[in-house]
Amino acid sequence: MKKKSSIIFPLLFGTILFLSLKNGDEPVAETRVLITTTMGDITIKLYNETPLHRDNFIKLVNEHTYDSTLFHRVINEFMVQGGDPTSKKALPGVMLGEGSLGYTVPAEINPKFYHKKGALAAARLEDRLNPKKESSSCQFYIVHGRSFTNEDVNAMEAQINGPVKQKLFTEIINRPANASLKNRFVTNQQDGKQDSINILVSIIEPMIIKEFEKTPHFTYTPEQRTSYTTVGGAPHLDGNYTIYGEVTEGLELIDKIAAQQVNSVARPLVDVKILKMTIIKPAEAVKEGK
Repeated sequence: MKKKSSIIFPLLFGTILFLSLKNGDEPVAETRVLITTTMGDITIKLYNETPLHRDNFIKLVNEHTYDSTLFHRVINEFMVQGGDPTSKKALPGVMLGEGSLGYTVPAEINPKFYHKKGALAAARLEDRLNPKKESSSCQFYIVHGRSFTNEDVNAMEAQINGPVKQKLFTEIINRPANASLKNRFVTNQQDGKQDSINILVSIIEPMIIKEFEKTPHFTYTPEQRTSYTTVGGAPHLDGNYTIYGEVTEGLELIDKIAAQQVNSVARPLVDVKILKMTIIKPAEAVKEGK
């Protein structure tokens, strides 16, 4: 999910909203989009909790940016990626995925949303080039994924929380009360005494665990764990990419796309084309003729 993009995302969108609030207590209906492909239809809904990505996607759909683009990168049991504008007239077999519209979208990573099967998320450049995790202007992926064990999910959770524990270690080891412990740690590191370092880590670890329990950190909910261990997904991506929607109809089509034969750069041997995308108006908006 790497792409090239450069300019900071302008916070202006000529967004069309099809349903207004009747009063302050009623939620705004989630926008749905019909994706018509050469293999069938997919319906997605866009989350209101990620308004920058939602509005950008709606804008691109209304401008027909996605019409005639390809699902150019397909990895079975992982994801299907599309939205590269350069894929519209791409020659067979050509590597794609570098296309952009010249801006990025600020990250809207929400722990409420996770990489379950069918999740819609924004592709982006890697952290080294993109430390703020800003999203591609146009490229997206839909999770196919696979199922995981509870042990796998525990490992993913620990990986996500790794930076939190590392920060706590640094804070604890630098406390004046732990100066002697720090000096021993530094000396053993310089001397390459791994066994001695392991002993020191075992002393510090309970302190980290105690602080960790009181520090905000990532925890998978029971619902998320059940989803990953049954339906499946791609939990190793959680916390790193903005998820801004999900498939509501046509999940079986994602299976079919993911099963396509691909070349060495994961492009399907037979193009899977997005013929068009269409905003689906909420029932009430249609009724009122909006």
